[in-house]
Amino acid sequence: MLTDQSHLFDVPAGVTYLNTAYIGPRLHSVTAAGVAAVGLTGRPWEVAPDDFFDPVEALRAKVAMALNGDTEGVALIGGISYGAGTAALNLQVGGGRTVVVIDEQFPSNVYPWRSKVSAEGGEIVTVRRSSEGWTNGILAAIDERTAVVSVPNCHWTDGSVVDLVTVGEAARAVGAALCVDASQSFGAMPLDVQTVKPDFIYSTAYKWQLGYYGHAYLWVAEQHRSGVPLEEGWISRKGASDFAGLVDYTDVYEDGARRFDVGERSNFVGIAMSNAAMDQINAWGIEEIAGALAAKTDAIALAADEKGWIASAPSQRAPHLIGIRHPRGLPDGIRESFSSAGVSVSIRGDSIRVSPHLHTTDEDIAMLVGVLDAKR
Repeated sequence: MLTDQSHLFDVPAGVTYLNTAYIGPRLHSVTAAGVAAVGLTGRPWEVAPDDFFDPVEALRAKVAMALNGDTEGVALIGGISYGAGTAALNLQVGGGRTVVVIDEQFPSNVYPWRSKVSAEGGEIVTVRRSSEGWTNGILAAIDERTAVVSVPNCHWTDGSVVDLVTVGEAARAVGAALCVDASQSFGAMPLDVQTVKPDFIYSTAYKWQLGYYGHAYLWVAEQHRSGVPLEEGWISRKGASDFAGLVDYTDVYEDGARRFDVGERSNFVGIAMSNAAMDQINAWGIEEIAGALAAKTDAIALAADEKGWIASAPSQRAPHLIGIRHPRGLPDGIRESFSSAGVSVSIRGDSIRVSPHLHTTDEDIAMLVGVLDAKR
């Protein structure tokens, strides 16, 4: 198991940051990469054509490695709505068909499908939360009418998991596509495209991925890589690296999922920071990250239970993200109590969302538990 990695993070002593699901804590290496890139952009005469391409391809390869996929399947995009929008543009729904989503999932993975069925016909089927978790309810909603299943790997409010392998098998059995918002899981729990077999996966770069706000990643299955992009960028066309030849227009895209890249994908500062972040994630290993974070959330769940709070069972939650509820509802003033104690968590619905990372210490957990004890 990974030992204490707090020396790698720019989280000062006295700050109890348990809010990775909000914004990932900054690694020193990521800050250094960003500073160096800012310096480069201040010297534009030193920016070579290769600087538009080589760092982008390096990041594409690192994301593919973390997903156990091929580089050709990765597009660099601007956000989850861009990824879900790309999926919606390239999948068919139509009258009499359904798109299965889960209740209260993050809206960026819902709105594109609402627009899709509004324009083309069809229906959104929302699976409600149950004490058994999400998977059985999703499976019950999948039938011969299902065109798309659009779900997260784990729920953004409390880390409750979806069994993507089982759901994917059920979707494929009826000819439906599987789309996954992995923003609250990619980088902190294993997600293997060879096993899950998704049609599309999209994830932010700034949460568990520890990268740059303004970047996101899109994985596209091979059968969709000749699809229609949301925008027609110059840099995604064949021969774009030859700046002198850009006026020789072509309708031929670069290979693989590159056609789906967002405009100005070569954001020098952001690409440098996300490259540094993915370097560290791949060096740690996602399975090792998940194991280390599971030990922290297990300790938090046990302590919360002892203080009269309720946490999801380990079998129903992700290793890195936990929701803590109170049997009588969240106490008045709980948000202010955390703030006064210098403990950063998020309140999402009726849940206190706690999301540690490898900088989190036993002292941080004790600070959290102290607030729970005072408000039980």
